[in-house]
Amino acid sequence: MRARRPASGPRSFWRANSLTIVFGLLLLAFVVGQAVSGLAEYNESMRTEGLQELSLLRYVTSSSFAVDLLENWQSEYLQFTLYILLTVWLVQRGSSESKKPGEEGRDSDETQMVGPFARPDSPSWAARRGWRRSVYSHSLVIVMAVVFLLSWFAQAVTGRVAENDQRLRNRLDPISLGDYVVSPDFWSRTLQNWQSEMLAIGSMAVFAIYLRERGSPESKPVGMPHHVTTSDD
Repeated sequence: MRARRPASGPRSFWRANSLTIVFGLLLLAFVVGQAVSGLAEYNESMRTEGLQELSLLRYVTSSSFAVDLLENWQSEYLQFTLYILLTVWLVQRGSSESKKPGEEGRDSDETQMVGPFARPDSPSWAARRGWRRSVYSHSLVIVMAVVFLLSWFAQAVTGRVAENDQRLRNRLDPISLGDYVVSPDFWSRTLQNWQSEMLAIGSMAVFAIYLRERGSPESKPVGMPHHVTTSDD
């Protein structure tokens, strides 16, 4: 009897990728909403100061819009970079977001299916030795950290341009990038986002001990005791 091939076509593509598609559409909708509301706020400020208003196109290509966008992006990628790294070694008993106590660490090659334990359908670099396996073993954190650093740098660049625009309107001298990254404006923007991300991820780990969402992989089964960390106990 022949094995059935996976279904193909738009419908099967949607079923296999619906989570990514929905989050992508939500991202687009929220960025558009941010652009429209941000433009209204920006132009209101321009009218108050007696300056020329911007069109939507000019606003979304401006440093004012970019810095607001990027300061949120960099904090999100920082959150996940830290979360992925810290959950290797740190645990929260009873949380579905954590390993079981006693299972901290990098795991064995057999558990991770690398080297001689790689499956025939494993990613090719999982079976390799040396730097390729090492890089692939940490590729998720590497990419997350690189995106965080790039978006943080872009936030600094666009934030400096936006700050200098405001300084010029106030007839003040512009500042350098070095001066901006040690300024209160840069760190106020940065830290208010970082603290909110730490609050969100920390509270999720604790809430997952006692609260449930039936059918979600981010939750334990509804009837599982609070002290149990995973369904394998």
